[in-house]
Amino acid sequence: MIILKSSQEIDRMRISCRAVAEILKLLKKSIQPGISSLELNAMAEREAAKLGAKTAFKGYGGYPYSLCCSVNNQVVHGMPTQRELISGDIISIDFGLVIDGFYGDAALTIPVGTVSETATKLLKVTEESLYVAIKQAVAGNRLSDISHAVQACVEAQGFSVVRDFVGHGIGRNLHESPQIPNYGPPGRGVKLKPGMVLAIEPMINELKPDVKVLEDGWTAVTVDGGLSAHFEHTVAITQNGPEILTTL
Repeated sequence: MIILKSSQEIDRMRISCRAVAEILKLLKKSIQPGISSLELNAMAEREAAKLGAKTAFKGYGGYPYSLCCSVNNQVVHGMPTQRELISGDIISIDFGLVIDGFYGDAALTIPVGTVSETATKLLKVTEESLYVAIKQAVAGNRLSDISHAVQACVEAQGFSVVRDFVGHGIGRNLHESPQIPNYGPPGRGVKLKPGMVLAIEPMINELKPDVKVLEDGWTAVTVDGGLSAHFEHTVAITQNGPEILTTL
């Protein structure tokens, strides 16, 4: 069931979402060769504690960390490690908070040092597909208009859309209905209404869309070893169009 948010609830969501954006901005500035994803996880937890916020992922389904850190061919749900990042890596960081009972969730992929032209293009196209999708998050559109926008943008540039993982509704729970695939024909699914809040998150592969989950039960990687990128915003549908909540 889709949960419609009152204006007061969305005001409260703005607080948690802005905090997510602030911490991701700090993490992005800290990413450079020599830092480990475990250090980034600790930094995120310290900043959340300063705000009196609870991290959304730690303990969710048994996940042991507050950040998801997916490096190079890792697609999503990568666990932080002691491995130091090196120039040429790309790292996707996915982070969520809950404040006063409301969730915020966002992700971005960051180049480490100097990266390849392919990696640069992959990051650019994946982020572009997110904003193209957000433009479709307007009252009166159908859910799959968002999905189709991602797929059309990405495949036109020669990349592929991950099928195994999707975006989602968000609010009083981290994952709410509806699920939001990043592919499919337009004009299908539920009609979008003001008050809906969606976590829109393209996950895009350099080569083929196929992924597999490693033995840790969490880390998803590309089957062919190609790079993968991930961008996400929490977006409210309003009478005046989409409002990106996880931005500064």
